[in-house]
Amino acid sequence: MQTGFFWDERSFWHVGGNYMFLTPVGGLVQPPAGAGLPENPETKRRLVNLLRASGLLDALASQSADPVSQEDLLRVHPHSYLSQFKALSDAEGGELGPRAPFGAGGYELAALSAGLAKGALHAVLRGNLANAYALSRPPGHHCLPEHPNGFCLLANIAIAVEAAFADRLTERVAILDWDVHHGNGTEAIFYDRDDVLTISVHQENNYPLDTGSAEDTGAGAGDGCNMNIPLPPGTGHLGYLEATERLVLPALARFEPDVIIVACGFDPAAIDPLSRTLATAETFRAMTAMVMEAAGDLAGGRLVLVHEGGYSEMYVPFCGHAVLEEMSGSAISAPDPLAETLRLRQPTARFDAFVSTWIEELAEGFGIS
Repeated sequence: MQTGFFWDERSFWHVGGNYMFLTPVGGLVQPPAGAGLPENPETKRRLVNLLRASGLLDALASQSADPVSQEDLLRVHPHSYLSQFKALSDAEGGELGPRAPFGAGGYELAALSAGLAKGALHAVLRGNLANAYALSRPPGHHCLPEHPNGFCLLANIAIAVEAAFADRLTERVAILDWDVHHGNGTEAIFYDRDDVLTISVHQENNYPLDTGSAEDTGAGAGDGCNMNIPLPPGTGHLGYLEATERLVLPALARFEPDVIIVACGFDPAAIDPLSRTLATAETFRAMTAMVMEAAGDLAGGRLVLVHEGGYSEMYVPFCGHAVLEEMSGSAISAPDPLAETLRLRQPTARFDAFVSTWIEELAEGFGIS
């Protein structure tokens, strides 16, 4: 079976930034992206173009998916929010939550983005694909049920998961979020659930500032089913791999999911404008390999990655290509042009030791021996 790659040109037409200054273009031409937000179509479009140029896109099961339905949306978001969102989307666009503007038609584009995540998850759970990557845009992991947040308009992964539960395709889901920002929306939606494990590996006190503490482990039936792994600024390649090996993998093994979903943000990369961590394309490749092995051991290989952040137009494509090389087992490569530069920018051995101690203290707090 192939690796699925779910994407749609229309998702690149979502606009933020100075949406009030956009000129209508008739619906058949991509509108100008506007200014003011680092979340823009180019990071995603350039990933697709790199996959096409290298030839890897031809080796993937490349496809789109249907937008999610109103029924799908209502499992996560209340009617009050959806109706507000739709009304403003049908007008000129606007903003209903912090740092999450959208243009006219934003509702339909967000539903398509969530549909890509749902399509990828359902295809893997039904055994049609070995694994899958959803190039969802706009992203979703900050979105709360009642309002959008941080570029995120709908909770893409949560919507996909609830649809899979409703269709009885899964019973236990693990969501690993390695975006550099805390996955507060996903956490909030499943915080009191024991059928979903949520793990967020993020830069401490980046965004949001008031969530992401290691002390937040779930509530009620979900106590112990939420894990936050805040890492210090300056964490590099070795620190990310140690956090995955020392904290993430044991948590996955303890939970025993039947599918693993990764909220795949590439903003931990060393040259990303919204982070202060030092991951590289090889970091994402290695973490993907580790999670693939865990999925093979625990979940019959069922693994889905859903695109979240990542704001370097030049570097995100190489990170994504490395991940999809690993997922598909392809020998087609796109060598990282900054590999040597970023190797020289990695933390010193002394700082790596500091991060290792940091991770060990987290492990003790989580009761991981």
